[in-house]
Amino acid sequence: MTRILYYHPQSNFSRKIRILLTEKKVDFQLQEVNLRDKPPSFLEISPIAKVPVFMDEDGTIIWDSSLIAEYIEEKYPQPAFYPSNFKERFSCRKWEELADTLGDNIISLWLMNLTNNVNPSFFRTRLENSINRLIPFFENQLSQTEYLLGGDTWSMADISALCSFGYYDLRLNEDWKLTYPHLKIWFEKLHKIESVKSTIPPKMF
Repeated sequence: MTRILYYHPQSNFSRKIRILLTEKKVDFQLQEVNLRDKPPSFLEISPIAKVPVFMDEDGTIIWDSSLIAEYIEEKYPQPAFYPSNFKERFSCRKWEELADTLGDNIISLWLMNLTNNVNPSFFRTRLENSINRLIPFFENQLSQTEYLLGGDTWSMADISALCSFGYYDLRLNEDWKLTYPHLKIWFEKLHKIESVKSTIPPKMF
């Protein structure tokens, strides 16, 4: 059976897994999902009705990008994107979760803007404040280290974060690069990597 990644080309969480699979040189096929009209066949394998979903060659199905990343790391361990040391691995997961939270907030804000949602401005302001509160954590860390975990190589924390910031570029605005110089250097450096360049989301709807 062929490995399949059910994805959407603009999804930051799908991009996260595409980069990881590519870096690990795991062969897979892409199956694009129409997020506006999800087919019943997709909903049967994705109880949470979200992309990405990974189907391994033995038929194993995993949903949620963090669970997929952990599964891929365990089954295809080289090159490693999570540290083997317990505390360092926990730190990586912490940054990954923070990056995914940022991505979720950006998605929610974009959807609210897209639909001209009539909810009170309180909800929009809360999302904007959350995004603006989270970004400085990444800037502060990268003012001290080359990558989010330190050391001389990137990790799953960096992959998750760059995908969320890439989605921020796509959907909302690029001004954060002017405000956060260390993030800008890190972001542009990682985008020189082929797996990152080749997964830049297209500007469609």
